[in-house]
Amino acid sequence: MTRQVVAMQSEKRSDSVQTFYGYLEDVIANFGDMRAVIKRDHVSKGFSERIMLAVTQVNGCRYCSYYHTKKALETGMSNEEIESLLNGELGAVPQEELVALMFAQHYAESKAHPDPAATQQLLKTYGKDTSRDILANIRTIMIGNVYGNAFDLFQQRLKGKPAAGSTMGREAGIVFGTIAFIPLLAVQKLFTSLVNWKRLVVRL
Repeated sequence: MTRQVVAMQSEKRSDSVQTFYGYLEDVIANFGDMRAVIKRDHVSKGFSERIMLAVTQVNGCRYCSYYHTKKALETGMSNEEIESLLNGELGAVPQEELVALMFAQHYAESKAHPDPAATQQLLKTYGKDTSRDILANIRTIMIGNVYGNAFDLFQQRLKGKPAAGSTMGREAGIVFGTIAFIPLLAVQKLFTSLVNWKRLVVRL
């Protein structure tokens, strides 16, 4: 029987609705990469789960921590490695994944605004295609973390235990606003694509 992983609980991040909207916009803009990563094999399941855990550790989402710990165990990852990742330690990870996992942590810490030098190091280490797949994994878990945290904070508020530094408007805006945000962003992307297509036709 697999023993339960016990790891340090990171402080739960409370992002603004505007920040969450920016994450969603980034995901919609790169939706092609999100779909393609499923078909390609540049990032293994174990590598993907290490990325998920590294980002989740920074953002402190307990739902994502629980889910991806379970998925990581299914890939054959050891309890010790999972616990290290959930404590923000990268000493036990495969050496060839170290740059990607450091970048994943940095991406989360910078709230999706990584230093250009860090991005260049990622590209230099893994090449364009694998780097795109790594970023697709990071973007996916960022959305999950922020939504999970907002949902958790909103539940606590309904129980009469509001968290300091957060507001009902922020929590509800993320939890319920997603229903409106995704169609709005999809239409925005479609409109932009049509405008670019018309410009291309005019040039021709």
